[in-house]
Amino acid sequence: MEQELIIEAGRTERQYWKDLWRYRELIYFLSWRDILVRYKQTVIGILWAVLRPLLTMLAFTFVFGKIAKLPSEGEAPYAIMVFAAMLPWQFFATSLSESANSLVANANLVSKVYFPRILVPSATLVVNAVDFCISFVLLGGLMIWYGFMPSAQIFAILPLLLLTSVLALGPGLLLCALTVTYRDFRYVIPFIVQFGLYVSPVGFSSSVVPDQWQFLYSLNPMVGIIDGFRWAILGGSADFPTRAVAISCVAALLLLLLGIRYFRSTEQTFADVI
Repeated sequence: MEQELIIEAGRTERQYWKDLWRYRELIYFLSWRDILVRYKQTVIGILWAVLRPLLTMLAFTFVFGKIAKLPSEGEAPYAIMVFAAMLPWQFFATSLSESANSLVANANLVSKVYFPRILVPSATLVVNAVDFCISFVLLGGLMIWYGFMPSAQIFAILPLLLLTSVLALGPGLLLCALTVTYRDFRYVIPFIVQFGLYVSPVGFSSSVVPDQWQFLYSLNPMVGIIDGFRWAILGGSADFPTRAVAISCVAALLLLLLGIRYFRSTEQTFADVI
């Protein structure tokens, strides 16, 4: 049965979101393709998904825990406290970087056929969710090694992971659209990620930040997410970081709206300038 195509003036935006649902299977195919080629022609293959967070955790534990002798949170081993922060940080940083470069990396696809371009950067979240799951299994191994038992709070990871996805997708869409026109952003993005690592509590606890700087520090939206992950994984009697997580939610929503708005305003030119 042939499908009838009706073009009506003033309905472009509504039709775009309908197309997004119609082409939803494309996210699956793009994600599956990227998962297959990610570690292709590497010597140790998918083990890179284990080694990257593991080596980073060992370095941070040695520098901040052994040399600087910074305190852990509660009675949790320092290595588990660092790894609890590595989970959301690695997911955020990798999703941001890959979504920002996704359209340029798929230039041949973008310039030849029509589909909602927003699906391409969105698919990178699915790919990195696979790495997140692998790292989460590694966290389970660490907990068994240290004899550390998580509490029921660990289920809070799911909404926090969704929040991390939204926070990564908003700036990812913005940088993705900018990178298509201005390739300079390919060199800016690694600097943004590296700077974010230094100003986020990945290798240390937020408790070491002086009280007078706590509010300013929590304006970094990754602070609330990382502290939330630690609260969920480490358990204990510590209070949920409500204020910091609320700031992260507001920032993630605003950045997502900004990213979608700019992406949509420039999307029609992608095929010509990419």
